[in-house]
Amino acid sequence: MKPKLISWIDDVKTPGYICYIKRLSGNDTLANGSHQAGPYVPKKVLLGVFPSLKNKNEKNPDIWFDLFIDSHNDQNEVRAIWYNNKFHGGTRNEARLTNFGGSNSALLDPDNTGALVVFAFLLDNKCQTEVCRVWICSDELEERIVEDWVGPIDPGQWQIWYDEEFDCAKTLVTDYEKDLTKKSCWLDKDEIPKGWLENYPSGLEIIKKTVELRPSYKLLPDERIIKRRECEFEVFKSLEEAVEFPRIKKGFKNIDEFLSRAQSILQRRKSRSGYSLELHTKEIFLEENLKESVHFSHQPESEKGKKPDFLFPSEEAYKNSGFPTSNLKMLAVKTTCKDRWRQILNEAERIEKKHLLTIQEGVSENQFNEMKKSSVQLVVPEPLFKKYPEKIRPQLQTLESFIKEVKT
Repeated sequence: MKPKLISWIDDVKTPGYICYIKRLSGNDTLANGSHQAGPYVPKKVLLGVFPSLKNKNEKNPDIWFDLFIDSHNDQNEVRAIWYNNKFHGGTRNEARLTNFGGSNSALLDPDNTGALVVFAFLLDNKCQTEVCRVWICSDELEERIVEDWVGPIDPGQWQIWYDEEFDCAKTLVTDYEKDLTKKSCWLDKDEIPKGWLENYPSGLEIIKKTVELRPSYKLLPDERIIKRRECEFEVFKSLEEAVEFPRIKKGFKNIDEFLSRAQSILQRRKSRSGYSLELHTKEIFLEENLKESVHFSHQPESEKGKKPDFLFPSEEAYKNSGFPTSNLKMLAVKTTCKDRWRQILNEAERIEKKHLLTIQEGVSENQFNEMKKSSVQLVVPEPLFKKYPEKIRPQLQTLESFIKEVKT
C-alpha cells in the first residue's frame, strides 16, 4: 500500500506549486512561548509567493489565505504580512505568517519541534498563492521520504522545490540560488583543489579545507562548530556545482543514466549531512588537546555490533572491567534528535548517563523530560540555547563544558 505521504508529494510535484521545506525550530512552535509563534519563512520566499504584498507605499500590507495541514486534517485562515515600517519612518522590514490558531495548530505544537515540514504554495495564473498545503513529518520514515525527494535538510537550513515547467517559480528560485552562492566560503572553480574535480574528496578532506578557511581557534568550541558547519556547507555546494553542473549541461543518453546521476548526487548529500557534525566534533577535540586513543576513541566498539560515536577516555579503558565506570563517558552525535535520541540508549551499556550532541533548534519540554528520565544529557552549542525553552536552557550542556568535563 502506498504511504499517504507519497501520494501527497505526487500531488504537489506538479506545475503550480512552490514547496518550501524546513525543520521546525523552538522559535517556530510554541516550545519557547514566543509571542510571535509561527514558522519562519524568509521574506524573499514569502513575497515571492505573495507578490501582491510587494507594495512599499502601503504600510504593512497583508493578505489572508487558506492553509491546510493535510498531515493532521487541520485548516486555518492564515495571514501573510509584510511589516515594512522601515519605509514609513520605522526600522522593521520582515515578512511573517500569523494566525495559525494558537496551541490548537499542529504547526505550533511544541512536540513537533525538530520535525521536517513541507509548505506547498499553490499559485494562480497571476503567480499569487491561492492556498497552502502543509505536511508535518511524524517519524523518521516520513522524513526519509521527503529527503529522498529534496535531499537532506539540516536544522537552520531550508530548501525550495518547483517543477521546471512552472514559470512563476523561476525568478524566486534564481534569487534563492544566488543566496547560496558567492558567500565567504564559496570556492570558485580555480580555488578548488584540482584533484577534487577529478575524484570527489572524502568528508574528512572537506572538513580539513573548512578548517583552513575558518581556523577560528580563538573562538570557543560552541561558536567554532556552528561557523564551520556553515562554511563547510558552502564549500560542499560550490564543489558540487563545479563538478556536477558541467555534467548535467552535457545531457544524458537515456532516463536511466539521468536517474543514476541524480541518485549519486543525492546519496553524496546524505552522506555529507550524516557525518559532517561528527567529523567537525572530532576536529575540535583534537584542537582542544584531546588525543585520539588516549583521551577519546572515535567510532569504537563498546559491545559486539554497537559503535557509539565517541568513548572517553578510550575503547581500551571501556573494555577493561577494572577501569572505574564513573570515569567513563560516551558522546553520541546527531544532527537532529526529535526521534533519534532513543537510538543511543543501548550503546555503551557500562555507561548509564549518555551525552548527546545535537544542533537541533529546540525540543519541547515533554521531549526533554523523556530524555532526562532515560539519563540522556543534551549537549548543545551555546549559540543555539535561545532556540530552547527558557526552563530547559539551564539544564543544557555546552560543548565547551563537556570538553572541560572530559579533561578533568
